[in-house]
Amino acid sequence: MKKFIPTIIAIILILLIGGGIVATKYIEKYSYTKEKQDLNQYYGLTAADDVAIVLQNEKIGTKAKLIEGKVYLDFDSVSELLNDRFYVDSNENWFIYTTPDEIIKSQLGSSTYFIGNGESDFGQPVTVLKDGVIYVSLDYVGKFTKFDYTLFNDPARIQLDTKWEEQTVATVNKDNAVRLKGGVKSPILREVSKGEQVIILDKMETWTKVKTDDSLMGYIENKYLENENQITPVAKSDYVEPEYTSIHRDYKINLAWHAIYTQSGNDSFEEYTSGTKGINVISPTWFSLTDNDGNFTSFADSSYVNRAHSQGMEVWALLDNFNTSVNTAELMSYTSKRERLINNLISELLRVGADGINLDFEQISYEAGEHYVEFIREISVACRANNLVLSVDNYVPRESTTHYNRKEQGIVADYVIIMGYDEHWGGGGVAGSVASLPYVLDGIEQTLREVPSEKVINAVPFYTRVWKTNGGDVTSEALGMDAAAAFVKDNGIETEWDDQCCQYYGEKTMNGILYQVWLEDNESIAAKLSVMDSHNLGGVAEWKLGFENKSVWDVIGAYLAK
Repeated sequence: MKKFIPTIIAIILILLIGGGIVATKYIEKYSYTKEKQDLNQYYGLTAADDVAIVLQNEKIGTKAKLIEGKVYLDFDSVSELLNDRFYVDSNENWFIYTTPDEIIKSQLGSSTYFIGNGESDFGQPVTVLKDGVIYVSLDYVGKFTKFDYTLFNDPARIQLDTKWEEQTVATVNKDNAVRLKGGVKSPILREVSKGEQVIILDKMETWTKVKTDDSLMGYIENKYLENENQITPVAKSDYVEPEYTSIHRDYKINLAWHAIYTQSGNDSFEEYTSGTKGINVISPTWFSLTDNDGNFTSFADSSYVNRAHSQGMEVWALLDNFNTSVNTAELMSYTSKRERLINNLISELLRVGADGINLDFEQISYEAGEHYVEFIREISVACRANNLVLSVDNYVPRESTTHYNRKEQGIVADYVIIMGYDEHWGGGGVAGSVASLPYVLDGIEQTLREVPSEKVINAVPFYTRVWKTNGGDVTSEALGMDAAAAFVKDNGIETEWDDQCCQYYGEKTMNGILYQVWLEDNESIAAKLSVMDSHNLGGVAEWKLGFENKSVWDVIGAYLAK
């Protein structure tokens, strides 16, 4: 037996060592690591003044800045995340916010802001320029925007909330840790104490993703959570969005544009309105920009207004940017120039007793878009103060014109007019309808995605293009309704109804030239009006007086009467 004792001892030692190894590996595998996560790395903070942002329940890549103990967010992120109504004039260094009734301005880098003739000190810079980027005080943004934010330190981060929806919460039932990932070997984000409440983001089989009250999002084992229930957070911000009041008539608008290019053109009022029916708004083309400083020509005439009023018509005078020497971006990007233009326009409208303004700004470049929209905001303030109707003309929506910002127009303007024509235009080089029904319908449906139907007016054409194709050369001539009908008759062009376009189409080759017409007549206009009626639009407009067949007013009258 003695000779076996060393062997037995050796076996026991081997078993003990093996067991120790197994136990060590078991402990290594299943014990909870005490490694701490680097929170700067967790939040992606690289600069000393970076402030991480948790938006609702998500870390986002955008970083704010901590400047003299205050939180600032870059201008683009303010527009994207919080409020896109702020505007920067980098030419004259203004930071502007426009409400329904006021234009609020602050010089870039200043703590002072101006409302009308009043001056206030915000107590900290409203904006700060840092490394070529404009940063805006979150506290200043909060004066005009509903959101909540809380700043936490070590590291710097904010919890930013723009929605206050029901969420599920639970209570931690034992001192524990929230970890970066679900697993005992995942590093610790923060220790949590018994009784702490966490927000449940995603519950899995053994681990739950949670958010702590200081905006750390990680994982904790299910067994350490209890008392789940639903709560709806309450906003701390008491900001109330002001109402953008609009002038709205309790009847359908029937607006006819009256082309006036000289002062004497006002004398043609009776000639062009004779025989018309149902026009309740006339829009004379009185104003046209002349330079990049906000000056314009004016043919405004009080006698014209009085004659229109005597026939039950309002006058919404048109302003255009058709002068080729005018750079709309150059003009609109200066606050002082916008102010000059607005003040002088309003003065002219009030001088002659007009009822409103119609903005017909075309071929607005992407570069000019934000400045043009700011102009619309600012002139809306002046119109609202003077009880003047503001209407804005727009192309049928296309991706290339999203910078016209129809959604904002639909908020600040009284009426948004679709120029539902020029589907094929003189310089386009392609023959086709001026306004096929699918084109008109598309314009209406796309506009209604952004603008309330009662504010939408669809404009119809009183003209037809006669297209001539001579080899590879495609040209056209715009003819009024009667003239187009006469052209078809005089030249023996046979026409057939096109069910898709909802127009009569005809073509004929004469002397080697192909002539094509898609006629605008009573039937094509009736088809458009039917679509407009089914979408409950605010009315109809027509380009232009003098091009119509007089009988078309009965067709339009039937639409107005519905």
